[in-house]
Parts: sequence; structure tokens; C-alpha cells
Amino acid sequence: MLKFLSIRDFVIVSSLELDFSSGFTALTGETGAGKSILIDALSLALGERGDASMVRNGCERAEIAAEFDVSALPKLQAWLLEQELAGDEGICLLRRVLDAGGRSRGFINGRSATLQQLRDAGEQLLDIYGQHAHQSLLRPDVQRSLLDGYACAASEAEKVASLYRDWQMLRRRRVSLSENAEAVAAERELLQFQRNELEGLGFDVAEWNTLQEDYARLAHAAGLLETAAFGIETLSEADNACLAQLNALTARLRDGMQHDASLGETLRMLESAQAELQEVVYALRHYQQRLDTDPQRLRDQELRIQSVMDAARKYRVAPEQLDQALQRIVERLAELGGDADLAELEQQERALQQSYQATAQKLSYARKKSAEKLAHEITAAMQTLAMPGGSFAVALFPLAEGNAYGLETIEFQVAANTGVPPRSLAKVASGGELSRISLAIQVATTQVASVPTLIFDEVDSGIGGRVAEIVGNLLKKLGKDYQVLCVTHLPQVAAAADQQWQVSKAVENGITLSHIDVLEGVQRVEEIARMLGGVKITETTRKHAAEMLAVSA
Repeated sequence: MLKFLSIRDFVIVSSLELDFSSGFTALTGETGAGKSILIDALSLALGERGDASMVRNGCERAEIAAEFDVSALPKLQAWLLEQELAGDEGICLLRRVLDAGGRSRGFINGRSATLQQLRDAGEQLLDIYGQHAHQSLLRPDVQRSLLDGYACAASEAEKVASLYRDWQMLRRRRVSLSENAEAVAAERELLQFQRNELEGLGFDVAEWNTLQEDYARLAHAAGLLETAAFGIETLSEADNACLAQLNALTARLRDGMQHDASLGETLRMLESAQAELQEVVYALRHYQQRLDTDPQRLRDQELRIQSVMDAARKYRVAPEQLDQALQRIVERLAELGGDADLAELEQQERALQQSYQATAQKLSYARKKSAEKLAHEITAAMQTLAMPGGSFAVALFPLAEGNAYGLETIEFQVAANTGVPPRSLAKVASGGELSRISLAIQVATTQVASVPTLIFDEVDSGIGGRVAEIVGNLLKKLGKDYQVLCVTHLPQVAAAADQQWQVSKAVENGITLSHIDVLEGVQRVEEIARMLGGVKITETTRKHAAEMLAVSA
């Protein structure tokens, strides 16, 4: 439901803030006062295209902000979360800024949004009936949903859609397998060979890393042994070995300490170095003993490395990715299946097709039965809405194989006069006729429509008297379940409203500005009297206006 609307520097509105209520609200005022500005502003907030002419003369930008209560719209809340546009709980704030250069920006709950996102949100929030956008009743998907809801078959329609998707998925898979049977068989044979080859290789990444380390050590064993022997000889076995010379120096330092005790620290450092070097000798001898120089083992490792490298080149991957290549082959084999899988797919496809047909036929029966009833109700309503002889029909056009929406397409059709063939509702020429037909449809389907706010413009075009009173009563009835706003010049329609707003314009400092005032009590009587009596308002006219309000209360 629309809760609040703020308009700044839009056309002839300087600043306007409106709080909205539930029920039926009528917007009235003199011709040319700008009654449609409110609708134009809302349309802009809901994603309609705008241009620089909409910015009030002399201003830099126009700004419209509309706040909606969406606590009863779980689908919209889920959409906002999906689009990362959610705001405060139960609230949706749409905002549009249009600058004097014609550029515009849109926002949803304070986050930047595209015009399409504004439209997508708006389609779930508000419908405008008349010569304006958001006439969702003209869309085939909305017509279908309304009929299914009216027939209490919405869940059946969802089931049909789900069965159709599953059926088509299996069908595409079966066709792909059957049309490419020879190619599939050849691919399956090749993949099975590759799988056996790679499984026979027994490749393991951890084993591969260890193998490379061992091979590097074995391949350089001779040089490593030579390095160890050279170290041992240099430190302890050569004629002038380091340790022998250090021993001699140690002995001389000990003798020297008898004459100079300060040589003690030097001696301790030398003894420490001597001990470290002795440990190096022990470590090198241990390394010599454990170093493997087995030629056969080296050859085995070379062969293993060669087999892994050959497989990697063959499958065009790095050696470390051979296990991933095997996994891809296994997965592809599972996708291709076998001959038995094709037969099973055909059987599953037939079963799903039969389930789809059976469920879709039930849905078609419910649609046909309810289409006649809905058409009868709307046709009857049209006779009271200044469309005598007009008729409404719900056409069901059969489909050869059906689709996700069932075994037929659905189209709302209208014949404006007796003997005239019905045409698509989308091709109705008159905005006033379209508004009244939309009103009749909305009242007939009041329990299944999902948009909470309805705005009617020109709904009373070309009517008056008794018909105008009927339109007012229909709008009042609709206001019990929805938030309804109606731009009207008929006192019978305005008198039926739960709330009435007066739109007026005045010249202020040489600038024409539009205002909207909420009417109460005597003010409302005066406005209804003006609508009844024109320029000169008499006490009789005021009395008549008061009686109309009393009767409609």
C-alpha cells in the first residue's frame, strides 16, 4: 500500500507531501488544475521515462519519492533481497531524480537502481488504469494468472509448469543422445580407454612429489658422495687437516695461559669451534653411509617419471593435474551413460509427458469452466458502466503440444457493441472504455489480484447520472480490499469515496503552482456542490451535496 508521496519541483508543483490511507480516495478539482500530476509523478517514480520538461521552470531538478508498505507482499520482499535492494522491514522506498538536462537517477531503498528495476518493483506495487502506463491487465501473463486465480487453479498451474520443465529437460537429453548415438558410442569407447589408462597409471600427487625428490638425490649420488669425502678429508684426514691444526693451536694456547690468563676466552672460543667441526665430520660420515647409490632403483624411478610425463603430454595437462583429468573423464562418462540409460530416458520422458498432459487437461477444464463465468460477470458489469450491448470474453486458443503454461494461450477480448466481433483487450481504443472495463475486471477478480494499490484515471469519461453512481459504488466496494485512488470530475463518484482531495492551482509571485488539500466536513460539501452546480453554488446545491455524502457514507 502507498503510504507517503513527496514531490519537489515537478511540472507546476513546488513542494508537496501526502500521507495516504487505505480505502477509496477521490481526487477532484477544476479542469486544468493538474489532477493528473499526482499520477504522472507516481509513474515517474515507478520507472516511466521522463524528460527535462517535467522539471519545474527555473529549477535544477525534480524529485519524487514514494513510500510503500510491503509487509503483505512476500514475493516483492524476496525480489528485493535477491536484487540486494532490501531496506527497512516491511518498507519499500522508490525515489526518482530528474535534472534540468534530462538525466535521471533511480533509487530503491536508498540504493541506486535501474529504470527496469523500478518498473519490476512498481508492477508488484501499483496499477494505473487509463491512458497511462502500468496497465498490467493488458499483459497476457497477468490475464492468465487472473483466470487461474479466479478458477482456484493457481497451484495446478504451477504444477503444470514444473512438469513441463522436467519433461523438456529429459526430452532434450534424450534427443541429444539418440541423434548422436554413433558419436556418443565412439566418445564413450575412447573415454573408457582413457579412464583405464589413467587408472592403470595409478598417479598420486603426493607420490609424484616424493618421487621427484628421491630421483634428484639418486641422480646426483656420485657427486654428493664426493662432496662428503672431500669434507671429511679436509677436516680430519689430510696431512694438514683442519682439526689437526686446531689441536696444535689449542695446545699452544693452553701453554700461553700460564703466562697470560687473558688467552682463556680465546681458547674457549677455539675449543667450541673445534667441537662444531668434529660434529660436521660425524655428520658427513653418517651421510656417506645412508646415501643410496642403487643404479637399478635410479632406472626404475626414471621409467616412472617418464611414464607420468608421457601421460601428461598426451592429455595436455601438467603432471600435477593428471588426477583432475581422470575425474573429468569419469564425469563425462557418467553424463553419456550407456545404451540402457537411453532406454530408461525414453521411458522417463513418456511418463513425464503423460503426467504433464493429465495435469494440463485438468487445468484446461478448470479454465474453460471459469472463463465462461468470468466473462458473464464482466459482461453484466459492462451493461451498467455506459457500455450497453458490450460483451467480454475469455478466449482460449489451443496449442499443439502445450507449453509451460498449459495447453492453451489466454486472451481477454472485448466487443464494444452488439454484433461487433470481440477484439483483444489490448486493442481497445478508448481510454475511458478501457478504464471501465478494467474496473469491471478488477471487481470480478478482487480476491485473486495481487497488486495492492489501484489508480483509475478517466474512469468516468463520457458517463454521468446513474452510471456514475454505479462506478462510485464499485470503486467503494473495491476499496474494501485494495487501496483505490480515482481522478474524477463526477460528484457521484467523489461522494462515494472514503477520502477526498482537492487539486487546485494558483499564481504565486507570477508563477503558477499546484496544490492538493485534504477535504473534511464542510470543505467536502462545498467541493461536491461545486462539482454539481458549476460557477454559482446555491443552498439547494449544498443540501444536495450533503445528501449525496450522507447516502454514500
